[in-house]
Amino acid sequence: MGLGRTYSVALVGLNGYIVEVEADIGQTLPAFIILGLPDASLNEAKERIRSAAQNSGIPLSRRKITANLIPASLPKRGSGFDLAITMAVLRAANDIKSTERTVFIAELGLDGRLRPVRGILPAVMASVQAGYPDVVVAQANEAEAGLVPGARVRGYRTLARLACDFGADPQELALDFEPDDEDTSGDGPCVAEPAPDMCDVAGQADARKALEVAAAGAHHLLLSGPPGAGKTMLAERLPGLLPDLADGEAMEVTAIHSLCALSSAAVQLLRRPPFENPHHTATAAAIIGGGSGLPRPGAASRAHRGVLFLDEAPEYERRVLDALRQPLESGELVIHRSAGTAAYPARFQLVLAANPCPCGKASGKGLDCTCTPMMRRRYLARMSGPLLDRVDIQLQVERVSLADFGQTGAEEDTATVAARVRAARIRQLERLRPLGLETNSQVPGRVLRGALRLASPTTRILDRSLERGVLTARGYDRVLRLAWTLADLACRDAPDDNDIGQALGLRQAASATA
Repeated sequence: MGLGRTYSVALVGLNGYIVEVEADIGQTLPAFIILGLPDASLNEAKERIRSAAQNSGIPLSRRKITANLIPASLPKRGSGFDLAITMAVLRAANDIKSTERTVFIAELGLDGRLRPVRGILPAVMASVQAGYPDVVVAQANEAEAGLVPGARVRGYRTLARLACDFGADPQELALDFEPDDEDTSGDGPCVAEPAPDMCDVAGQADARKALEVAAAGAHHLLLSGPPGAGKTMLAERLPGLLPDLADGEAMEVTAIHSLCALSSAAVQLLRRPPFENPHHTATAAAIIGGGSGLPRPGAASRAHRGVLFLDEAPEYERRVLDALRQPLESGELVIHRSAGTAAYPARFQLVLAANPCPCGKASGKGLDCTCTPMMRRRYLARMSGPLLDRVDIQLQVERVSLADFGQTGAEEDTATVAARVRAARIRQLERLRPLGLETNSQVPGRVLRGALRLASPTTRILDRSLERGVLTARGYDRVLRLAWTLADLACRDAPDDNDIGQALGLRQAASATA
């Protein structure tokens, strides 16, 4: 009997920390103690481990077992520590050989099988970055863990087979036990389905152009108009216009979805931008993130590198909408709770859709609005001025005419528009790469008024809007960013006064309410 040592990973947000697992077998009365700030699910591991070891043919010692998770000050949660604790105890009892420098991440079933856990991708990423490339996981997690460059992953179905490979006596192990194949269709991320096609949108030339500009420069978008005008249809087609994610971006997105365990286990990186469409009754914790214990990611983080669509935006709680202001600027959500602080990336494109009033008939032709002026003001005031000031494009969407409605399918399809968007992204990337930026929406004001400063005659109309108070300083910069995107779509080296005018027109709602 001696001291056994293995390693595992504790996740705090998307950040993983190597946890050293020590096990000691004492000479006192039988007991099983886990130290190191374990949560309830981790404390329950004691019974899972005893049953799994017994049914695998390697029963644990009947003496006092103490497992210590280091660092002790870091909160540990979840069932992913089951396997690491088990292997440490078996090593302390000399039932297996050395497990040094190997990271174990898996849950144990009572019958001895290894079950998958969520968040395996960020956990393996943290392990490799910390210098521990050898990782053992459940077989259902093996493909996802193997997505991490540099990781040497081994997947197992049973504890008995794993113990045998680590030097346990095969004559005592239950190696003949083969669990049935498990359906893991609800345990992790999957490849996104193809987005709907733009050719389904009838008419709406201005809205289609605004959608193309938003996709080309990663700009935020507000679509306001009566019910049935096509706001939701347009928003759902925005992800299809966005280019595929680069390797680093795809790794970030896949890691977030692995942590959220949204669908089937990942066998490849998510290359398409995600699309999140939470219901207007969603709470702040559901959209921003949070919950009890260590904070969990919300819809804003799941939409990272993609689109967050808030349909019927005025129906959301105002505090929920205002909570989006900080990630719109920083691209990150830092959530503080009593159990710890978690940081999640949240660089998404925000798309808001709103009716002109509670009944939705204020701008419809031939329809009588039943809302009083006070009702309209209260309805739209739920979207605060500071939030709208961060939305680059604000467009009024009118109802489709009969002539346009009969031409469904005659418009450009998604592939055609997406090709122009990709070309515009390439132009701005070449221009902004020396500045450490990727898209026009990220360009700070100091650069717009410095290295990318336009001549005074070009910005004359914009300067007058700022002097009259029609635009805020933030709005001024956002119009310039839109102008650069319009120039990129037109394959010009810099915006002209016509681009400035179009960009100002795309913020007409903001200009009217600023």
